[in-house]
Amino acid sequence: MFIQRILSCSAMLLLAALAAGPAAAWEPSKPVEFVVPAGTGGGADQMARLTQGIVSKHNLMKQPLIVVNKSGGAGAEGFLDVKGAKGDSHKIIITLSNLFTTPLATGVPFSYKDLTPVAMLALDQFVLWVNAETPYKTAKEYIEAVKKGGPNKFKMGGTGSKQEDQIITVGLEKATGTKFIYIPFKGGGEVAVQLVGKHVDSTVNNPIEAVAQWRAGSLRPLCVFDEQRMPYKNKVTETMSWYDIPTCKEAGVPIDYLMLRGIFMPAGVPQDVVDFYVELFKKVRETPEWKKFMEDGAFNQSFMAGKQYSDWVAKAETLHRQLMQEAGFLATK
Repeated sequence: MFIQRILSCSAMLLLAALAAGPAAAWEPSKPVEFVVPAGTGGGADQMARLTQGIVSKHNLMKQPLIVVNKSGGAGAEGFLDVKGAKGDSHKIIITLSNLFTTPLATGVPFSYKDLTPVAMLALDQFVLWVNAETPYKTAKEYIEAVKKGGPNKFKMGGTGSKQEDQIITVGLEKATGTKFIYIPFKGGGEVAVQLVGKHVDSTVNNPIEAVAQWRAGSLRPLCVFDEQRMPYKNKVTETMSWYDIPTCKEAGVPIDYLMLRGIFMPAGVPQDVVDFYVELFKKVRETPEWKKFMEDGAFNQSFMAGKQYSDWVAKAETLHRQLMQEAGFLATK
């Protein structure tokens, strides 16, 4: 009788569990802080704010995304904030390659290993830009002018010091035998404005950071630092598409570089939390607003998550360590 009652109770508990259905998947219970370890107006900031708008417009999450810029110390402020939020399921960070360059250049106590990889959203291109009022129509013409002008006569504007823009500038110098005065600014938006104002002679801005000035006729793209041309063939100006910009290798400048646009979280978050954000960003990528942003900014639309993404990040850190060592940018101990 006793055993029968136990079996009967077990059966009732099982029926109750079945009636209740599977356990609800995790989702945020309060607003999610979206950290941008860079200044306003740049590519990371634009991507974060676009995502914020898409999530709100399409009701992809019950709680809002709150974008917070923490650009101090070449992004170290943002990285250390997320590192210190171990286990926080309501904080995410969008990273560019300063994920690697900032700790290598500054010695700040942070590593990509202090974060949880979520997803690669895209890879970003770099373009060599000049003011449209200059006579240079090709990268070859511009490089020849820089050589003729002599060392430290031409100014290259870029975002931050010992980061992606300056790494590319050093690579350009080594590949062509030139020497620029590198002028660092806080964000890609400011870099484009400085070139329009002729305060620098060239920049290596991302497409999305200079497309408005290109469309307005203020800036001219000379080449893209990639092994192949960007695939977007719709006209951006009256005469040119992103596809019409030659690769720097085509122009006799044999270097290429792509930059990460990826999402991470603090360490110690549960897997179901990571899974939620992976699915969220998959939904974001399917929206027309995101697809238009990808084409407008000429992004390489690579997407990764899980082990594939973790492995890619580890290899990218090794590459940046090598590039920065060659450039003499590693922090001295």
